[in-house]
This record gives sequence, structure tokens and C-alpha cells, in this order.
Amino acid sequence: MNTDNLSALVVGIGVVALIAGFGVYFNSPELNKAVSGQQENFKHANIGNATVQIDKSQFRLAPELAKISGYINTNPITLADLKGKVVLVDFWTYSCINCIRTIPYLDAWHEKYADKGLVIIGVHTPEFEFEKDYNNVKAAVEKFEIKYPVVLDNDKGTWNAYENRYWPHKYLIDNEGYIRNDHIGEGGYAETEKVIQSLLSERAAYMGVNATIDKSISNPENAQSVDFGQIYTPELYFGYQFARAQLGNPEGFKPDQIVTYTIPENATIAPNRIYLDGDWRNNADHMELQSGEGRIVLSYSAKAVNIVAGGSGDLYISEDGSNLTGSSRGLDVSEKGAVSIDGQKLYNLVMHEQYGKHQLVIDVTGKEFQIYTFTFG
Repeated sequence: MNTDNLSALVVGIGVVALIAGFGVYFNSPELNKAVSGQQENFKHANIGNATVQIDKSQFRLAPELAKISGYINTNPITLADLKGKVVLVDFWTYSCINCIRTIPYLDAWHEKYADKGLVIIGVHTPEFEFEKDYNNVKAAVEKFEIKYPVVLDNDKGTWNAYENRYWPHKYLIDNEGYIRNDHIGEGGYAETEKVIQSLLSERAAYMGVNATIDKSISNPENAQSVDFGQIYTPELYFGYQFARAQLGNPEGFKPDQIVTYTIPENATIAPNRIYLDGDWRNNADHMELQSGEGRIVLSYSAKAVNIVAGGSGDLYISEDGSNLTGSSRGLDVSEKGAVSIDGQKLYNLVMHEQYGKHQLVIDVTGKEFQIYTFTFG
């Protein structure tokens, strides 16, 4: 999930080879700018009897964490406090499925490299208003069993300092505070881990200490594999400030108004369009059911379907004219095909074994049910 709805884009990276054969460093072209006024462009690392010169004029100094409004798993922390460490800054938000799918790798790296000098900081920058709530974020951190520090960037101070536009987005910062690599979206985990290993080895050389860095590549058991080439339905938003022609009803969006939507019998359901039935209030970042009952219909092409939802209500899920039960029901769906909304978060509705085209129907009972987005896997 990101502001341009890019979920798997990998930033092109240039290669800088170390003279003493330390490995490979990756440098993002968008950050490949000389640091103006930098008096010392060359840094020296003593490796045994050899000296390695690393030209850091091409790398950007990492901006400081800015306007942080809360801390989880840590006391107040700054990058200045962490000078001498290798730091991975990960921009994420807890209802973003793309971010959630990266967490197993971040957890594995934290476990594997924390005692070697790596510090991971999850910068939680909200996409939706409810994601600014400290207790909501804390509950998500506990649910995902995140052990590394998480900071709340509710005012986007750090997001803007990094000129970031994407969730997730990882920045790797070396022991002297330079951004040496960045990666947008999911994937590229092996490449990112190799950079971590190289920067930790470089750090040990600067410090003049012997450090054995495990060069194996992590493969978390709970990681999800996604083939983006087989997902043909993009993320779909219900809020009028996000959506781009994603509503199939002819009534369309009417900002800040309650609209009575209908789905005619035998209506043609166009793919990748949201169809609504019932009275729904059109809000900036979500829709809210105002009638006692409502319906959502979507024809999609993917393997898994999630919604970001909140408020209150009960959902009954069916697909392709049948009750959604058995192996195709998502993690949040009961054996009877029901979902009880118990918080503002992501709900997994469908989990097929294969990618394919399906028509999903969500019957809603309960006024004030809120829905923000569909995401797919």
C-alpha cells in the first residue's frame, strides 16, 4: 500500500565495490547526490594491515527522526543516539498488507543481527486517521510480535524529511549516518540482507574489532509468497479523497453526504469496481453504513482478499454464488462464513490456493460499519 499504489517496485541500485573485498554496497539513484559542504569525503577503515578508502560524497546523510509523537518498545530515541550502529529505518503502517508481509523478515534480521550492531526502527506513518491512535498501533505491534523499536510519525515529520512516498520503504544507514541503500515495496529481501551484512562488517572494521557476521540468508517460516504478476485487481479505496473511478454504482461519490446505493438485479458487475447497496455516508477516507443492512459486491482477480475496516457490524461472506467456507475462507472468517468487526484493522476474508477470477459478496448487518479499502494477495 502506498500513495501511488505501488506495492512491489524495487528501486534501481548502483554497485560500489570495496577495495578489500568486503562485499557489495547498494546505492539508490534517487539518493545518489553529493553532500554539499562535506569537508571529509573519504572515510578510512583499517582491515588488518590494509586501509580501505570509501568515498561517501555520493551518499546522503540520513535525516533525523522528526516530530515523533510516541514510542513503542523503546524510550525516546534519535539517530544521533545510534551513531556507530547500522540502522534500518522502515516506513510502515499497520493496516498495510504490503507492510505486514515484510514484518517476518524484519523480525528475523532483528533476531539475527541486533547483537552485531543492527538497530531496526519501524517508523509508523499513518495512511488513515485511525492509525494515529497510539493504542491501535501498540495492539498491532503486539499482534505481529514486533520486538524492535517503533516510533509514531503521525504528523509525517520524518516521512517528509526523507521525502518518502511509499509504504513500505526501507533505508539502510551505515555507522557514520550515511544512507547506503533504500528499497521500496516488498521483495528484494536477500539483496537487502546482503547489504546489512556488508555494513555490519564495515562497522566492525571501523571499530577495529573482530566480528563474525553470519552470511546466510534468512527464510522466515511465516513469510508469505506473493506473485504480483498474477494479481490483476489493484488496491481499491472507499474514501472519496483516495478513489479514482473505483465505484461501479452510477450514483458515484458524493463527498460528505449519505447516498442510497442500489445494485439492480441482473446488473453487469464490471471487474475491479466496487458496487454498493444500502445507505452509505461518503467520507474522505472511508464509507460508513447508515442503514441497518448493506451489501458490497466485487469482481476481482487474485488469490487473497483483505479489507481494512472498523466501527461495528457483522459480515457474511459468499463468493461465486456459494457460501465461503472450507479452505478458501480467510483467517478472520468463521466456519459459517461470518466476520465480526472488533477493531479498526485489516481483515483477511479470502485465501484461495490458486490465483483466479471470482465474484465476492459481503452482506453487512450493523449501522456504522466502516470500510476503507480492499487489498489483494
